[in-house]
Amino acid sequence: MVETIVNEITMFLQDKVPEELVAFVISLMPVLECRGGMIAARLMEIPFAKAFLICYLGNMVPIPFIILFIRRIFDFLRRYGFFEKIILKLEAKTEKNKEKVLRYESWGLLIFVAIPLPGTGGWTGALMAGLLDMRFKRSLPIIALGVLIAGFIMSGLTYGIFQM
Repeated sequence: MVETIVNEITMFLQDKVPEELVAFVISLMPVLECRGGMIAARLMEIPFAKAFLICYLGNMVPIPFIILFIRRIFDFLRRYGFFEKIILKLEAKTEKNKEKVLRYESWGLLIFVAIPLPGTGGWTGALMAGLLDMRFKRSLPIIALGVLIAGFIMSGLTYGIFQM
């Protein structure tokens, strides 16, 4: 499913903007993040090192803002009934994983972000850090490392590094 979405976005944007910007924009998006950007970069045959740097940076750009401002964003969006279900779903996801993350502290957040599965990643880790009032100075480097690890895993899968 992720591959299909990435493919559609890539095909739509590829002739309109530079390929590197396509990979960067896809990496900015929740759910797709670095893993989606790496798939797009591979489809467009962007060299590995360049693709990894672009996708990693694209994934990291929104993270500090999410950690710092998610509560304010949710408070603002709650004014509009349309967003209430989405906010409740995100808060429930945080609550569901709260015990694991808090029990293992930094390691819990790192593992949660580093495993490249749908529903995990930098966006969700930042959401958890923000909603659980984790310190910015502590959570940002942990999330950055988790995104880096997930990026390496996805790079291995998309660029064939793990293939023999």
